[in-house]
Amino acid sequence: MSQTTVAGHELDRAALPLLLTLGLGVFAGALDLGVLSPALPAMAHTFAVAPANLSWIFTIYLLGNVLSISVAAALADRYGRRPIYVGCVALFAIGSALAVAAPSYQIFLAARALQALGAGGIFPVATAAIADCIPSQRRGAALGLVAATWGLAAVMGPLLGGVLTHFFSWRWIFIGNFPLAAVVIALAIRTVPANAPRVRGPLDIGGLALLILGLWGVSAGLTTNVGGYAAAGILLLAALILWERRRPFPLLAPQLFANRNLRITYALEVLIGILEGSLFFIPSVLVIEQHMSAAGAGGIAAVGAIVFVAVIPVSGRAIDRLGPRPVLLAGAIAATTGLLIFTLGFDSLALTLLAMVIAGVGFGSLLGAPTRYIVTREAPAANRATAIGLLSQFLIFGQIAGTSLAGGMMHVAKSVHRGFFLEYAAFTVTGAVAALAILTLRAAANSKSDSVEPPTERA
Repeated sequence: MSQTTVAGHELDRAALPLLLTLGLGVFAGALDLGVLSPALPAMAHTFAVAPANLSWIFTIYLLGNVLSISVAAALADRYGRRPIYVGCVALFAIGSALAVAAPSYQIFLAARALQALGAGGIFPVATAAIADCIPSQRRGAALGLVAATWGLAAVMGPLLGGVLTHFFSWRWIFIGNFPLAAVVIALAIRTVPANAPRVRGPLDIGGLALLILGLWGVSAGLTTNVGGYAAAGILLLAALILWERRRPFPLLAPQLFANRNLRITYALEVLIGILEGSLFFIPSVLVIEQHMSAAGAGGIAAVGAIVFVAVIPVSGRAIDRLGPRPVLLAGAIAATTGLLIFTLGFDSLALTLLAMVIAGVGFGSLLGAPTRYIVTREAPAANRATAIGLLSQFLIFGQIAGTSLAGGMMHVAKSVHRGFFLEYAAFTVTGAVAALAILTLRAAANSKSDSVEPPTERA
């Protein structure tokens, strides 16, 4: 098969249309998380809501993603990648249309929920499709390139949202989703495999209900700090485990947790999510401690984001050459070092810039390709999308836990300065724990070759 080089990565030319399709879908879903940040004041004016209530715009999107991931992933294993991928993108577009026309804040939040239900399934289904079609010798590069579109959306989102809101209206942010979704759907119909990798037994409705309610409870408990929600969610998820063990066609795959490398990778993804939570507060630290403007603080934080985006595809290429474990370890060490420098010098511009660059290298190596490579390598083809969906959920739980950790450190501190120090000291320790967890991965997860297991349609 003929080869071509993209951003330094050698890939089969036949795979490029698929990667373009999947990358555009991931970009669309990721863009709508950060693109609204600069539009919040205008939206508060439009809907006449207090600034304190605007956080629901992000909370609803996060909760919707958590619920969508497992459902879309399980359905993709059962009914095929293409119909679920197209359905997720279409649902995302429908939510965008409702957001454009929303006459009230309540309807707008409902639109955000629809968007999230669509966006949540895009990344895990895209990753599963890559694993189905691309051999592991080049899978790291492919995963890195698609993950880089997610990072690009994180960098472009605030800038694009600010420009559209300033020169037009915040509603134009959602209007732009229509042509993008149409292009992705048209490409997906032609390029994404349609076959299902496992037997289509009856859908486990009971398991689906337990999963949705359990995930909602845990997520709501973490985001609202209401322990009762989290406790109820944990009990429902425990009941789900017992339920799934007795189902002939379980929604999830209990055997995934029998794999040691998968268990470690899922735990590691929670730690990575906690580390990612450290990025949310950097602009606030700079505004308060270095007396920067909001724009200046955002610009400093963008330095790390730009490095992060540049490193993601490079880390994917390194995975193909070295395997995921060395890349993860280097990323954890770099991220921990950057966070340590920031902890000790967040009141110094020079040390902050140094920390942003080093941490950006670390996060570019940790996020995106390495853990997804391990999951696609370790999980059987029949459960790949489900396994990847679980990985995405553990990452989100980690992000929520990271923001809660920061709030807890600030609460116990006697001053704001001390609170920032405790926050980032805790994040630094988390990075060290992640490095130790990576060392426990067995060599099987570091293997660089396996065969593609093409999905087959079975009745």
